[in-house]
Amino acid sequence: MSSRNKAWVISVDMGYGHQRAAYPLKDIAYERIITANSDKIITVKEKKTWHRLASFYEGVSRMRSFPIIGEILWRIYDKIQSISPYYPLRDLSKPSLGSKYMHRLIKKGIFKSIVEYTKEKKIPFISTYFVPALAAAHEKLKDVYCVVTDTDINRAWVPEHPKKDKLYYLTPTEHSTKRLIAYGVPKKNIFFTGFPLPKENLGRNLELLKKDLGERLPNLDPHKIYISKYKAVIKNHLGKYYRTKSTHPLTLTLVIGGAGAQKETVATILKSLKAKIKKNEIRINLIAGTRLEIEQYFKDVINNLNLTKKLGESINILCTLNKKSHFEEFNKLLHETDILWTKPSELSFYTALGLPIIIAPPLGAHEILNQKWLVRMGTGFRQEDPAYVNEWFSEWIDKGFLAEAALEGFLEAPKYGIYNIEKVLFSKNKNNLKFKY
Repeated sequence: MSSRNKAWVISVDMGYGHQRAAYPLKDIAYERIITANSDKIITVKEKKTWHRLASFYEGVSRMRSFPIIGEILWRIYDKIQSISPYYPLRDLSKPSLGSKYMHRLIKKGIFKSIVEYTKEKKIPFISTYFVPALAAAHEKLKDVYCVVTDTDINRAWVPEHPKKDKLYYLTPTEHSTKRLIAYGVPKKNIFFTGFPLPKENLGRNLELLKKDLGERLPNLDPHKIYISKYKAVIKNHLGKYYRTKSTHPLTLTLVIGGAGAQKETVATILKSLKAKIKKNEIRINLIAGTRLEIEQYFKDVINNLNLTKKLGESINILCTLNKKSHFEEFNKLLHETDILWTKPSELSFYTALGLPIIIAPPLGAHEILNQKWLVRMGTGFRQEDPAYVNEWFSEWIDKGFLAEAALEGFLEAPKYGIYNIEKVLFSKNKNNLKFKY
């Protein structure tokens, strides 16, 4: 295989976020996208370490809904991954306890399999999770990059001595860029690129994105409350993709967390929207990921609400056998999705595709800060009581609130992340790069 314009692409199987960030990099991946905790090159000992980390995260996420014990466990975990307040601006380069612990593991060689495997081919090394990137930097690999997958990050993402271990960062927001500088990372080693969104939802010149947004806006503003005020602006940005009527019904895509922590909310939402579903006034996509038990839970809920006849019509369930297929099918669904209802995970950045976000309760410090980012831009709305979604959701549609959020997401959130990242990886002169956003 030719290594021209190819890179080692590394991810980790912990939830969906880090693999979702790696999926758009598949075209430049040398050999394959390597999953750091399960690939065939990983030693049994390393796999056991990774398994403990992933099991703890998913277990705590699921147990959060358990009274007392679940809350206590979650507080302990959230404390470990907590992020220091941004203000007042100050030097935060001193390693945290969590950072010191992770670096002790790295120094012991616990995450060394990938480093040993990839050092034979001298091409860029890019990871969507910080541990492989830190391990590679510690072993003095050249051209090591880390994709930041949240709007803000913990000190653990940075080497103990950030000026000594050379590691480049690719950030999704200006805020995360400034946070890395506060952690001691040299400014020249940070590139504000934007989050890597899938090319199949963008198009090289955003033609696919504009086409989808053109179809979406009429559904989000059926009374033209917002569109009539800003018609000229919308036409200017969408050009030939401007539409006055959509070819698909109003579509809401519901994404629950990878650990299935919020699946019960779906039953409440479907119950409230039952009348609209029966009349085909709204189409619901339920995302079960790769969890067959969640797919079955959805089917049981649908059956209990006497909506089984609507399966495949105004209700769809997406469940696949592996995450690669999940990302492929999910990205296809997004072409005819009008609203994304999700906790503020890495999917927060998908608002750049012109998708308004209904924000489910965040899990952890990172998601709280992602939520702030969405709300500040005006592209995300915290969910109201799901039991009355039929009322508040209808009002948001009638007043054009979600159409405004869709256009703001398209205009304000960085869209060209995947193309900017490729530019960084394969440019010989990184000092004079110019990015689109």
